[in-house]
Amino acid sequence: MCPEEHLKALENIEAREEDLMLVAYPKCGFNWMVGVVRKIISQATGTNVESKMPPLIEFFGPEVLKAMDQTPSPRFLGTHLHPDNIPASFHAKKTKMLVIFRNPKDTLVSFYHFSNNNPVLPSGQSWESFFSQFMSGDVPWGSYFEHALAWEKRMDDPNVMIVTYEELKKDLSEGIRQITTFFGFSLTEAQVQQIAEGSTFNAMKKSSADSHGNLGNVIFRKGEVGDWKNHFTPEQSKEMDDAFNKHLAGTRLGAKLNYQLHCQ
Repeated sequence: MCPEEHLKALENIEAREEDLMLVAYPKCGFNWMVGVVRKIISQATGTNVESKMPPLIEFFGPEVLKAMDQTPSPRFLGTHLHPDNIPASFHAKKTKMLVIFRNPKDTLVSFYHFSNNNPVLPSGQSWESFFSQFMSGDVPWGSYFEHALAWEKRMDDPNVMIVTYEELKKDLSEGIRQITTFFGFSLTEAQVQQIAEGSTFNAMKKSSADSHGNLGNVIFRKGEVGDWKNHFTPEQSKEMDDAFNKHLAGTRLGAKLNYQLHCQ
């Protein structure tokens, strides 16, 4: 998915202060938020930033990166990369980064179904084998907990805003207001409500054939909080609880994920 030449080319990407970056560990709500942020930019600036391509910089390659240099600001970019692997120029230019996290149990379930239904990922894995790979970090883009701990260290950075999938499901309008302000835009309340109504998971799933082609149903599966209960054995649930307590209990990001409410 990400050939070595693509990753090497990324080292030379020229970030801009006006760039808008969406960051997420895989299956934490990235594609949902791509749609939301594109709508915010369109409403706030009057420019259409719709595209069938997810804005993942690790997929771009040398030719796309050249074209990116000619793209007017604000450029909307995204990545699943660990923060330490995001090209240094984005940190140097103080690019605003919106980071979305999701409770690890639902993330694992979504990642499992995505892997088994995506033609470019290893498929046909049993739930048990994928579970153990996820827990050991042996999945594309690495360990969930390593990503989480790395972002935990950046929570005081004024150019980083961390939101959770669960918060956005609970009150999408408030999330849109906060994201809009963070990126330096302003919207009327009517625009906020219009974006929220067009950005529910079900609305995005319905339009996914246009936005994501044949992968629409793979990318937008259920979009629920708590689907993990249909998959985890009690032993697996305890193993994840123990991992969460070991890595994230007592952290601000851990508190923000509200693990007790969503995962027990």
